[in-house]
Amino acid sequence: AGQLRLAEHLDLPRVERPAQPPAPPTPRAPAARGSETVLVVEDDPAVLALSCRALEAEGYTILCASDGGDALRIVERHGGEIHLLLTDVVMPGMSGRELAEQMAARRVGIRVLYMSGYPGDAAVHRGTFVRGSAFLQKPFSADGLARKVRDVLDSR
Repeated sequence: AGQLRLAEHLDLPRVERPAQPPAPPTPRAPAARGSETVLVVEDDPAVLALSCRALEAEGYTILCASDGGDALRIVERHGGEIHLLLTDVVMPGMSGRELAEQMAARRVGIRVLYMSGYPGDAAVHRGTFVRGSAFLQKPFSADGLARKVRDVLDSR
């Protein structure tokens, strides 16, 4: 069979100065930690567990509920303030929007962050989400969740 023969020499362009090493990547600032209380409502057990653990790791006090009815029972038992409702948009029994309306009547000033696997526009058209509300698209990372929660809590 044929043999591969290497060139005896290579002509490379002359370099006037050594190449600069690439700049190290700029580290992203960590999400600001929190101390507020967040009620997380999600019917998917895996997403609920991930969300609750991620926010708890950032210092938040977390109340976890698997649906709207469960959330309302938790709110009735919880004597302290709840700063944020983080709710799935589409859930069986009660939508995130319906839950947010009931929460607003019970907890004046509560902030709401909707999350959904549906794009925001699709949720608006289904009538389960109000355009202009805070929204987090699934899937999301723990860091993305923490940043969005902090943004909503800090917004005026």
